[in-house]
Amino acid sequence: MLSLRLNHAGLPYPDPIHPIIVHFVIAMVFFSYFCDIFGYFTRKYHLFEVSFWNLTIAAISIFLAIIFGQFEAGLSQPYEAAKSTLNLHTITGWLLATLIVTITAWRFVMRRQNPLRISPVYLGVATLLSCLVFFQMVLGSQLVWVYGLHVEPVVEATRQGILK
Repeated sequence: MLSLRLNHAGLPYPDPIHPIIVHFVIAMVFFSYFCDIFGYFTRKYHLFEVSFWNLTIAAISIFLAIIFGQFEAGLSQPYEAAKSTLNLHTITGWLLATLIVTITAWRFVMRRQNPLRISPVYLGVATLLSCLVFFQMVLGSQLVWVYGLHVEPVVEATRQGILK
């Protein structure tokens, strides 16, 4: 069996990679949303192109975030109090991946049909997507700031059997 040497944060590399990639995805989704809203109401249609490409990059990047998230979650040895939040965060992450890819495909079809127009229904769905991304941010923040996953004192307490 392959054995990984884990550091003070319970990782085989210096710092968690998942949050770095996730923050990139969050920024791309929110920026895409704001470009669509601003472009729709100001009729600055070039922003639709900016939005589309940001969403496309987010759709690709979210899978990297999930890969590192699953790997780092598996190394985290969550104690009982953190497990439900971690499970919800995992499920929501996969749901977001599915939704972002689906919405990106929808956006691609709209762009092909008329690059100077987006549907108000699409904006409504994009609003819901942004709300779900915010909810996922809250869950991720809880995992670090409330439950301390991959935070040195919590990792040490888990190793010593203090947290179960």
